[in-house]
Amino acid sequence: MSEEQPRAAGFSTRAIRAATTLPQVRQAPSTVPIYQTVTFGTADLAELGDILGDRTSGYAYSRIDNPTASALAAAVAALEGAEAGFAFGSGMAAIHAAIVSVVGAGDEVLATTAAYGGTRALFTGILNRLGIRTRFVDATAIEGVRDAFTPQTRLLYLETIANPSLAVTDLAALADEAHRRGVPVIVDNTFASPYLCRPIELGVDLVVESATKWLGGHSDVLAGVVVGNRERIAEVRAIQTDTGAICAPFSAFLVLRGIETLAVRMERHCASALALARYLEGQEHVERVLYPGLPSHPQGAVAQRQLLAGGGMLAFDLGGREAASAFIDALSLPERTASLGSIKTICVHPPSTSHRQLDEAALKAAGIPAGLVRVSVGLEDVEDLIADFAVGLAAARSAVAA
Repeated sequence: MSEEQPRAAGFSTRAIRAATTLPQVRQAPSTVPIYQTVTFGTADLAELGDILGDRTSGYAYSRIDNPTASALAAAVAALEGAEAGFAFGSGMAAIHAAIVSVVGAGDEVLATTAAYGGTRALFTGILNRLGIRTRFVDATAIEGVRDAFTPQTRLLYLETIANPSLAVTDLAALADEAHRRGVPVIVDNTFASPYLCRPIELGVDLVVESATKWLGGHSDVLAGVVVGNRERIAEVRAIQTDTGAICAPFSAFLVLRGIETLAVRMERHCASALALARYLEGQEHVERVLYPGLPSHPQGAVAQRQLLAGGGMLAFDLGGREAASAFIDALSLPERTASLGSIKTICVHPPSTSHRQLDEAALKAAGIPAGLVRVSVGLEDVEDLIADFAVGLAAARSAVAA
């Protein structure tokens, strides 16, 4: 009696197996691969259970962990001087996870008045409905922050360079004040990036970066990262596991590519921003220029001590909404769009865009005048930017005179 031959697999089975067979690569790749997969195979059921139960390291499902996203988180943690990190699908997702990893219903947050509009909306909207109370304080006035702590305060939330007022917070001093009371500190470092400032080294507990901005650098990816010590990042990761705001592998790859040129880009952004700020400060119809690299900056001493350079962001006041609108609409180089931290220069009117959620009283409290223009200085030739801004200023003068 002849032995039966093994049954040949059908075409569909062979196609699936053939298309998912991993290549054998002995040499290490020069860049982090894009692990564009949802699932990862395991040796047996026990290993799968151990990975999903966090009893062993590994990957099983990309909504929880993905190697490319993990590589991004590790890279940002290394740049920030932190023990660990976790990557998210956007900066706001990272901010949300960082905050709710620390506070819950009945807790109080002290937050900088000069915070990004989306962050303020998160505090006053969703978190408020969940029973987390937020009180806003002027983070540049250390005495005022010191007096604002209460027994219910469980978190101090700050920005290294405020959006859009460009106020510079003394992170070391405020972290010390918070820690004396057993209160952790979260800092949004997006405007600075780890190239200019590393808040972890100044005593901060968790740092948030919108990787969409300077880290990615090209306006082609949405991502966010939180970094800190391993224990706090484990809490942040647990929030993401249950809320699902994971960073996609291709997005992580794009941010990693951006990080490779972060230093050289930031050098150019800073140099051009300083030249543009000096030009604007010499224009009689510009009421005020806010740039951390200028001696006239209100927190110039803190900026000089805390930042490597003045950064790629600046703001200036044209005195009213009409003048600001006329200035922006007359420009030919910057796109009329949102966001920041791109190779392209971006000019926005914060009261109409990034802080549109705020009423006039809240705008005033945040140090945002009606005529404020926020500029993210790109990589164009600075002489071209100055010439374009001259056209915009002429249009602003005409709008006021009309």
